[in-house]
Amino acid sequence: MRTLPQEIEVWYIIPAIRRELAKSLIETHKITYEKAGQILGISKAAISQYLGNKRASRIKLHDKVKKEVEKSSIRLLKGKSDAVTEITNLLELIRKKQWYGSVCKKLINNELQECREVKT
Repeated sequence: MRTLPQEIEVWYIIPAIRRELAKSLIETHKITYEKAGQILGISKAAISQYLGNKRASRIKLHDKVKKEVEKSSIRLLKGKSDAVTEITNLLELIRKKQWYGSVCKKLINNELQECREVKT
């Protein structure tokens, strides 16, 4: 069975974007898990799972996407945008610039294994 590009976005890319947004908000901008969850529209527990590599741990986003995520987190903190808009814009940018990351099947000794480039 063939996987649709939209399924890859929903299963892998959107969670990876949320993970990076959560990391940026908490680690760079020093806000609480609760506040990050409110900004992203997800629970404090989901934030904890993203940061603990229990969610979205099998994909690595392109470094250029991570830079754009940082810009998005600043807009979110300033109240100039919302999470849905920022995630949608990041997905469009990934498609347009072809900044694909990799999806990995296994985590062995804290290293991702069996990775392949994702094309949406």
